Amino acid sequence: MITWRNGTVSGMRREWTGAVELDVAVDGARGEGGQVRALAYPALTGRPQPGDRVLLNTTALDLKLGTGGYALVIAIPDRLPPDPELAGHLVKGRYSPLQATVLGADEQGSPHHDVLRDADDIGEMPVVVADLHSALPAVLAGVFCPAERSGVPVPGPRVVYVMQDGGALPAWFSRTGAALREAGWLTATVTTGQSFGGDLETVTVHTGLLAARHVLGADIAVVAQGPGNLGTGTRWGFSGVAAGEAVNAAAALGGRPVASLRVSDADPRERHRGVSHHSLTAYGRAALARADVVVPELDGDFGKLVAADAAGLAGRHDIVTVPVDGLEAALRAAPVRLSTMGRDLDGDLAYFLAAAAAGRHAGRLLRH
Repeated sequence: MITWRNGTVSGMRREWTGAVELDVAVDGARGEGGQVRALAYPALTGRPQPGDRVLLNTTALDLKLGTGGYALVIAIPDRLPPDPELAGHLVKGRYSPLQATVLGADEQGSPHHDVLRDADDIGEMPVVVADLHSALPAVLAGVFCPAERSGVPVPGPRVVYVMQDGGALPAWFSRTGAALREAGWLTATVTTGQSFGGDLETVTVHTGLLAARHVLGADIAVVAQGPGNLGTGTRWGFSGVAAGEAVNAAAALGGRPVASLRVSDADPRERHRGVSHHSLTAYGRAALARADVVVPELDGDFGKLVAADAAGLAGRHDIVTVPVDGLEAALRAAPVRLSTMGRDLDGDLAYFLAAAAAGRHAGRLLRH
């Protein structure tokens, strides 16, 4: 259930595309006063100012969620935003108290409807599929690795992020996405399903991929959930199952699915060491279409473990071993801070190398 608090904006921290980070003094009526970090999305709530009374959802703070360690501003009761012009008919967060209407690229009335109405193919576009949002910058580091770009005409490929709705729903929550856009690594974001706030909105991953290709001119798409991840420690009870479904969508539309493996030699949970059970289930069971499963060429016993784990996917997919030379340097030069499950690049290098290897392979498919 939802935990509510009242508070007063005491200071402004920072701002990125679509989001404002605040300091809020929480009322102590329940004996729980003090300062909290809060996040507001001005498109939904209006723009908070110091001194504003705000209504907060503090559920993520109360649960001590790592990714969602913010209180969320629900409303500014004394200064409501003006009613927006309802430009579209797609309702995201449907029938929740915070449902919002957006203009879908694929709906009637959209300037892109005629393009997408009969669109049915993405022309062998490489589509990198990953479990976690944290893989996104690492995949792009592989695509834009200087060792791969030598002699390749500038500008580089147009890469579009197609965001699933298994993690955060607002694309605005992702500071990584905003920074990658500013750095020129990411052309645009398409939000699909119940997620929203992208440069384009679509109903499904399928129309998200079609919009990436035919509206945004993508050369490569990356499909992954937004920040955050829901898992239960069971074989099927995790949001990353959608990675397998994304492989099916890419293949159904004539794309080239590239499966990025989630690997780790640092995760304390046995089910995520070597190749994570998330990848083995999503690609080994949920993905019914064939994909290129990228196995990073890692040294030592751990590299042998990853290769052995991935070999179990060979009956369903094509196993592609990709060298990782030059990828660590590319990751260290990334324009955003790399972090997964609280571990930075040095804390889980293998994880990021695996995602970068998938990006490297996608870039090579594009050039050959």
